[in-house]
Amino acid sequence: MQVASILASKGRNVVTAKPDTSIPEIAQLLKAKKIGAAVVVDAGEHVIGIISERDLVHGLARHGARLLDMHVGELMTREVVTCSSDLDIDEVMKEMTVSRIRHLPVVEGGRLAGIISIGDVVKNRLDELEDEANQLKRYIATG
Repeated sequence: MQVASILASKGRNVVTAKPDTSIPEIAQLLKAKKIGAAVVVDAGEHVIGIISERDLVHGLARHGARLLDMHVGELMTREVVTCSSDLDIDEVMKEMTVSRIRHLPVVEGGRLAGIISIGDVVKNRLDELEDEANQLKRYIATG
């Protein structure tokens, strides 16, 4: 299965932020949307970073209360690991594990086209396992 199939079922909407978004604003956005990260984009919707709960925690440890006066562009992860929609889910799992990340923006033609989270990958794998179990039960029942 490929990334495109997950995007087809979950949609391609991505919560994004601009580099000049304040840290309190992004924290409120992540809380309100019940998500762990937002992709930081420029005016052309090109990925320039990602801001995650992990970035906020590390920022708090590094900057203390001064964090509240900062902006996303100062704290975001700039070296963003991305993928294309034709990447196999097994490769996504491997990349997330090796890179120790939970969110993988999907880029097509240089522009943001979606995002895959570790939760999406786990749900996909559980669905596959359930399908396999059901197929085995039907096979046994009709055998």
